[in-house]
Amino acid sequence: MKHSGIIGVIGASIAEVKDENIAYEIGQEIALEGYMLLCGGMGGIMEAACRGAKSNNGTTIGILPGENSSDANKYIDIPIVTGISHARNIIIVRSCDVIIAVGGEFGTLSEIAFALKLNKPVIGINTWNVSESIIKADNAKQAVAKAVEHIAVISNNIKLWS
Repeated sequence: MKHSGIIGVIGASIAEVKDENIAYEIGQEIALEGYMLLCGGMGGIMEAACRGAKSNNGTTIGILPGENSSDANKYIDIPIVTGISHARNIIIVRSCDVIIAVGGEFGTLSEIAFALKLNKPVIGINTWNVSESIIKADNAKQAVAKAVEHIAVISNNIKLWS
């Protein structure tokens, strides 16, 4: 069943194998739940998550920092070329309903900060511990379940006001 929500997955472009394995499982779970996966479209965590989503016929969107769609990892269905380098991080955050952060470097930290500033739910596994607002998850299945739960709450609130 396809859902209208978009789950963002963020993390380092060069990541530890254990974090890439978690990201792969997150991608699988996102696709199984019927949501689209949005990321920065490059390697590491982003590529692993997209590979996982594609293994379950999921849809992947990459918000690219450069000027060529060919820069996207091979598991991206919809490459969005920005040409704005790290400034694309705000587009990633604004374009999804919830963020799952796995590991990460300073780019991930900036995305987490944008999400928290915008009151967007952030679920974290092995990531920056900069706020009590980051929702901790122990594994991929739990992270995606929490993301789906937050999307349901967001959807219900929108329906209440429409």
